[in-house]
Amino acid sequence: MAMYFAKVTTIVMEEKRMKIGCFACVEPFAPLARQFAAIREMGFAYADVTDNHDGAALGEEFGFAPTASLDAHPEKLRTLAREAGIRLSAFCCHANLLDPTSPDTYGTAQIIKALRLAKLLGIKEVITCDGEPHTAFGHALKPGERLLILREKLQTPIAWAEELGVKLLLETHGPVTDNLGLMGDLLEKLGHEETVGVCLDTGNCWLGGGEPLGYIKAFGTRIGHVHWKDMPANMEKQRGKVFGCGMAVIALGDGVIGIEGIVKALKQAGIDVATTLEIAGAEAVKVSAKRLKAWAR
Repeated sequence: MAMYFAKVTTIVMEEKRMKIGCFACVEPFAPLARQFAAIREMGFAYADVTDNHDGAALGEEFGFAPTASLDAHPEKLRTLAREAGIRLSAFCCHANLLDPTSPDTYGTAQIIKALRLAKLLGIKEVITCDGEPHTAFGHALKPGERLLILREKLQTPIAWAEELGVKLLLETHGPVTDNLGLMGDLLEKLGHEETVGVCLDTGNCWLGGGEPLGYIKAFGTRIGHVHWKDMPANMEKQRGKVFGCGMAVIALGDGVIGIEGIVKALKQAGIDVATTLEIAGAEAVKVSAKRLKAWAR
């Protein structure tokens, strides 16, 4: 397999504050307005657009689901963020690209809508992934077949991203993206290096069998966003079998991934990007942010 290694230049960085935001899903059964407000109350100024959907959703309409419509007028989301004092740092469109295309499967069409809406909202990064397949078809695919399917399903989104001037970042969240060699092959085949980059999810990468430090060395400044998660020791037996989890349940530094070393490696490589905490529980979130800031000094 071909490997993609970005040129990593060691840079002595000026003292900067790490941009730390939150996954907009910090309180159960609460709408997006409340998610943004809760994030601000914890002391954060940034959040992702996290859960989203086509058309209308009953849970959004009746105030118990933290989701945004991809078909909404952008001012609706702008107003929610503005009223909470939140800035939107990224748009999540985590897809299932390895299963067969279906009207009820989040895929290419939704990524394109997310890119368009992100542009209107002034968001510069849209984050997607291969995802873990759920069907026998998806599980039976060989590595080369997976690469071909991903190339096909991402061609039109990449064209839209270039047209709109928005970065499309591939998150470590699936059997291709969690494999360093396959991720390198995929990036090489997709091309468009100025448009297509990487979102390093520390927890998903480790859980899927990868090593976050290896991704920093290989892809360098193509890393355009970081999702922070740590994993407990009892998850070791799941490595290479489970490709991603939505939220961590422990604070950064309480697990086995070695987050402090990852923070320092990012800084050493000159990777200064927006980051997002994907952690459950207000106390764990606040402890994680405090530790990140200390490690980044």
